[in-house]
Amino acid sequence: MFNDIGPLELVTIVVLAVLVFGPDKLPKVIQDVMRTIRKIREFSESAKDDIRQELGPEFKDFELEDLNPKTFIRKHLDSDELGLKEIRNGFDLKKEMAEVTDAVHSSDTGPSPASSGSGSSGSGRIDMTKKPDDPGNDRPPFDADAT
Repeated sequence: MFNDIGPLELVTIVVLAVLVFGPDKLPKVIQDVMRTIRKIREFSESAKDDIRQELGPEFKDFELEDLNPKTFIRKHLDSDELGLKEIRNGFDLKKEMAEVTDAVHSSDTGPSPASSGSGSSGSGRIDMTKKPDDPGNDRPPFDADAT
């Protein structure tokens, strides 16, 4: 519960507790806090048991953490049934970004020959600075069904 509290913070909390509650009342306050924490844990365990009981025997391994969307997705996508690990391992983001960077830099310096594997049709790179051949047709075609 308090995994990220260091020794300095713990000493500070103890000193503040002694100053606020005093050394006489501090043991009673600690007992009350511990009793409250125990009751909250018992309540949450009974609520989990009630939920499991209502869902039936097919959900006896159900955990409330599974309701968190990140946990749910991670649990179902990490299984190797879909073959996503091969896709994830086959995708090299650094390589893809380097190719995009090279393409951008080569378009700044001028036209360059097409590299193998760039583009889906195997043709050269598209020059984005090139003006259209037909300047008279500025408007896109009107589609009455789309509006």
